[in-house]
Amino acid sequence: MNVNELHIIYGNKPEKMVKKVLSAIEIEKELKPGMLIGIKPNLILASPSEEGATTSPEIVEGVIRYLKEKGFNNIIILESSWVGARTKKAFKVCGYEEIAERYDVQLYDLKQDSYREITVKDLNLRVCEKALEVDYLINMPVLKAHCQTKLTCALKNLKGCIPDQEKRRFHSLGLHKPIGYLNKVLKSQLIIVDAINGDLTFEEGGNPVQMDRIIAGKDPVLVDSYGASLIGYSGEEIEYIKIAASIGVGTNDLERAKIIEYDTDLKNSQRFKHSRKVERLARKIEARNACSACYGSLIHALKRLEEKGKLAKIDKVYIGQGFRGKSIDGTGIGICTRGFSRSLKGCPPSAREIVEFILDLVHQ
Repeated sequence: MNVNELHIIYGNKPEKMVKKVLSAIEIEKELKPGMLIGIKPNLILASPSEEGATTSPEIVEGVIRYLKEKGFNNIIILESSWVGARTKKAFKVCGYEEIAERYDVQLYDLKQDSYREITVKDLNLRVCEKALEVDYLINMPVLKAHCQTKLTCALKNLKGCIPDQEKRRFHSLGLHKPIGYLNKVLKSQLIIVDAINGDLTFEEGGNPVQMDRIIAGKDPVLVDSYGASLIGYSGEEIEYIKIAASIGVGTNDLERAKIIEYDTDLKNSQRFKHSRKVERLARKIEARNACSACYGSLIHALKRLEEKGKLAKIDKVYIGQGFRGKSIDGTGIGICTRGFSRSLKGCPPSAREIVEFILDLVHQ
């Protein structure tokens, strides 16, 4: 499989689809006996893949079965859910415990792992040891929207290979640069994108859009550029894609890509478009380096408040690490805004807690 190729297969039978693609690209030719093969899904939280946030266990199972049929048995699944969520719970709820038991594959919760410090240009990064030990990394993200970066796919999925403290620091650095640089350190040998039913509104799911396809490639920048175009963005609109391309992680030039399609008769002909709902709700937010879990909870809370007809009564809401130590007369969400005149503690607070907190303020 060449680095400029993108393989797209259509349908709604994930395990069968992924095995067909793997057979076509013959990844076994790149593997050596005894290699440690790591599978990195997106298990941001404990939510079934049907909700549009997490990688389908059927696709992962298809990859494992294919590898084992070819004689490769040294396989692990590694992940760290977002800050505030438990990876072990995600493994269970998302069906990965069953896969691990069925195929004798070990699950690694990277929240429990040690890390190594690696410098890329002017940026020092902390990366989990187990992710660095893998000989062949299969990056298996979900194609979906993100409330802060617009898109999350291959490049951003590797953020699950760093400690929670480092995830918070990524947000303090603005997310885009460290995401791009992380992919210079931690390289995906193969990307298999779950684009079956990703959520094009929220990264934590709940609004799945049926896209019925799997995307495979070797260049994470090219894969993300294609994924962005599929849901209505250009690669130029996603800052971390541009940064990754600029430091040599890959190319964002889709015109040079060789796109190979399978089962086009099953292609979902509708046009997909990212939702503008988050952008509209975000007008109520003043964010400075907010972590995704906290920001996502606030977006969901504002959505609930809009449904209750209360959104118009809300002034600006402040959130993020950039407000630590600030004493401001305003409404703050999360422990970072504890110096505000009105502040909801939590790291992160839940959407329900935020709704109740703001409703109390509105009714005062």
